[in-house]
Amino acid sequence: MENNIKLSEVVGSGKDGRILKEDILNYLEKQTGAILPPSPKAEIMPPPPKPKDMTIPIPVSKPPVFTGKDKTEPIKGFQKAMVKTMSAALKIPHFGYCDEVDLTELVKLREELKPIAFARGIKLSFMPFFLKAVSLGLLQFPILNASVDENCQNITYKASHNIGIAMDTEQGLIVPNVKNVQICSIFDIATELNRLQKLGSVGQLSTTDLTGGTFTLSNIGSIGGTYTKPVILPPEVAIGALGSIKAIPRFNQKGEVYKAQIMNVSWSADHRVIDGATMSRFSNLWKSYLENPAFMLLDLK
Repeated sequence: MENNIKLSEVVGSGKDGRILKEDILNYLEKQTGAILPPSPKAEIMPPPPKPKDMTIPIPVSKPPVFTGKDKTEPIKGFQKAMVKTMSAALKIPHFGYCDEVDLTELVKLREELKPIAFARGIKLSFMPFFLKAVSLGLLQFPILNASVDENCQNITYKASHNIGIAMDTEQGLIVPNVKNVQICSIFDIATELNRLQKLGSVGQLSTTDLTGGTFTLSNIGSIGGTYTKPVILPPEVAIGALGSIKAIPRFNQKGEVYKAQIMNVSWSADHRVIDGATMSRFSNLWKSYLENPAFMLLDLK
C-alpha cells in the first residue's frame, strides 16, 4: 500500500469502526510528525428553498355591453323600384355567356382622343366605345333590342337603341339610359354620359332619363371584379356586365409575349326568346369592334 500503512494499526473513527480518510491522515501525522493539509471536504449545498405557494390573482372582467339597437325603416325610392323590378326578373330564365376582350388597341386610341375631348369640356371614358359597339351589334341582332309582354306572348323589336348604364349612387342602384345611340357619335355619347353621371351623383335624374331603356350595360369593373351574373331588367331581354381592365401577358400571332389590356364581359339573355348561338355571335361582333376600333368606322352612320 501507499505509505506502507498497516490498516490494522489505524484506529477507525467511522461507523462500526470503519477507517476513514481522516484516520489515515492522523496516523501518518503521528508517525512522521508532518502537518498535512486537511483534506477538502465536499461542500454541502443546502437544498434550494421551496417556492412558497403563489396565488395568481384572477382578473375581474366584465362582459362587454352592446347598446346598439336594430332599426327598421320602410323601403322607398329607388330601392322600392328595384324590389319590384328584381322580383319580376326572377321569373325570367336567364342564359349566361362570358368572354374576354383584348382592349389593347382601344386603350391606345382612347389615350389619343382624351386630350381632344377634354379640350371640348368632356371626359372621355371607355363607356362611349362600349355603347357604340353594342348599338352596331344590335343592328345585326335586333332581337336583343326587343321586349316581351308579361306572359311572353308577344315580342316587340325596338327601333331606338336606348342603352342603359347601371350607376351606383348614394340613392342606390339607378339605370339611366342614353337615347338613340344608333344615331350618336362617340363624342355625342360621351357628352350624354357626362350629363347623366353628373345628375345621378346629386339625385337629379329625370323620369325621362330613367325610363325607356331597351338594353343595359353594367360597369361593375369600376368598383372591382372580373365576372358577374347580371340580372335582366324586364321588359328587356338582355344585359351585359363589364369587368375591370387588367394588364395581362398574352401571345401575339408570332408567339411573342406582349402586355395586353384584358377585360371580361358577362352577358345574360332571356332564354325564352334568345338562344345561346345568337348571344355568342352578338358578343363576338361586339368584341371585334372593340379589339379593332377601326372596324367601327366601316359601319358608323
